[in-house]
Amino acid sequence: MSADAALRVEHVGHRFGARAALDDVSLDVGRGRFAALLGPNGAGKTTLFSVVTRLYNNQTGRVSIFGHALDREPSRALARLGVVFQARTLDTDLTVEQNLLYHASLHGIARGAGKARVGLLLDRVGLSDRRHDKVRTLSGGQSRRIEIARSLIHRPDLLLLDEPTVGLDLESRADIVAIVRALVREEGLSVLWATHIFEEIAPEDDAIVLHRGRIVARGCAGDIGAPGEALADAFRRIVAEPGRAAA
Repeated sequence: MSADAALRVEHVGHRFGARAALDDVSLDVGRGRFAALLGPNGAGKTTLFSVVTRLYNNQTGRVSIFGHALDREPSRALARLGVVFQARTLDTDLTVEQNLLYHASLHGIARGAGKARVGLLLDRVGLSDRRHDKVRTLSGGQSRRIEIARSLIHRPDLLLLDEPTVGLDLESRADIVAIVRALVREEGLSVLWATHIFEEIAPEDDAIVLHRGRIVARGCAGDIGAPGEALADAFRRIVAEPGRAAA
């Protein structure tokens, strides 16, 4: 565990009645790192994101973002955070610009500054030409790119993405991954990327395997498995071993 983490989760637990959705979960996302959160459906990935974004209050443990404890300094912590949830949340009856400007206003960004920021972000995601189009006219991949732009409107330093490429075609998936990796490489953004699509993960990425609410493996993605073992094969083996201790 690094003291200089962008995101630090320490011994977090969360239950829904008798079911433990998260059980003593601890993890770090390093500054300027791309970290992949791997887990099958029901592993607890979305619950963890809900705790980190304060949609749920963690019942045990502690979460901090760039050293700001979420329970004691929520405004400072969340100001450093951008989020792309799995569910689509753009207003399809508004234009791309209207969606982004509305989000900018929620962050207290003045309209003139918001328009300038929107222009820069649409350039970043390659959709400047769709600025005045209604969201309902966009493809699924284009909508996802707009959601990424929206998550960056307030200049966060940490970005959470909950299975952002689910349901997209191969080309759209590749575009989304490339945009986010460019943000890490060029702007030093820290990223926690939840997925079960192994092709989106590079060997040098940090990887965290979550299964049944517990961390069952962690480390450099290229080192998670045995020598020569593909990450997908290592993942299937690890989650098939319910008694395995966290690495």
